[in-house]
Amino acid sequence: MLELLSGNKMRGLLLACLLMIGSPAMAGAPIVAAASDLQFALTTAAEQFKQETGHSLRLNFGSSGNFRRQIAQGAPFELYLSADERYVQALYEEGHTRDEGVIYAIGRLVWLERAGRDALPSDGAPSDASPLAAVKEVVASGTGDAATRIALANPEHAPYGVAAKQALEHAGLWEQTESFRVLGENVSQAAQFALSDDARGGLVAYSLALAPALSERSEYVLIPQEWHSPLRQRMVLTNQAGEVANAFYQWLQEDEGQAILRTYGFSVE
Repeated sequence: MLELLSGNKMRGLLLACLLMIGSPAMAGAPIVAAASDLQFALTTAAEQFKQETGHSLRLNFGSSGNFRRQIAQGAPFELYLSADERYVQALYEEGHTRDEGVIYAIGRLVWLERAGRDALPSDGAPSDASPLAAVKEVVASGTGDAATRIALANPEHAPYGVAAKQALEHAGLWEQTESFRVLGENVSQAAQFALSDDARGGLVAYSLALAPALSERSEYVLIPQEWHSPLRQRMVLTNQAGEVANAFYQWLQEDEGQAILRTYGFSVE
């Protein structure tokens, strides 16, 4: 059984940094950098972890590429959960992490839109047989007005943005959608755009579509996995990690942590 220590070793420089950027109540909590597709899943996991151990975590959600750069520049993150394993591998090769980390989940991509959208004819609704039917209808309309925007995360630094681009390329729609696309800084922001009045929908993470905050007002269809590169999500402890971060890292690999990830649509095997 993993033993949780007092955490004295992690309270030096990291504690000083946390006191500058966090509230007193969270000052000693390890800072976790997590891909934004984990916004709901990891929040649930951290709450359960706290109930079981008494230890709090400070969760930061954003694009995996941005976090990769910040860690390389010395940001005080103790645990990094990336939506693209290549970012973790790069940090390991550069000497910023304890090891190569582990795959904690395989993500999925979906087309997400507001429930009951009537902006296009009913035959423009996505389905398992034609998951990007709505995108095709947008392109065919040729109007380019605000209600036909297509949301996705920025492919330059967001793994789900890369997957969205690949899916559109697979369907022969990438170049055709250039004037219709609106980019989110990360996939969570893309999901917000997708459900706004200014968009037809968007390509986002399955885990976000399953979250109660979004599922109550949206509809989605899964994009076939073969339409894009696998979203192999890897996590790793940085060289700054202390005992609490290490305990949470281990906890996420155990039954309780894995069960939470499954609830949000991640494959963990």
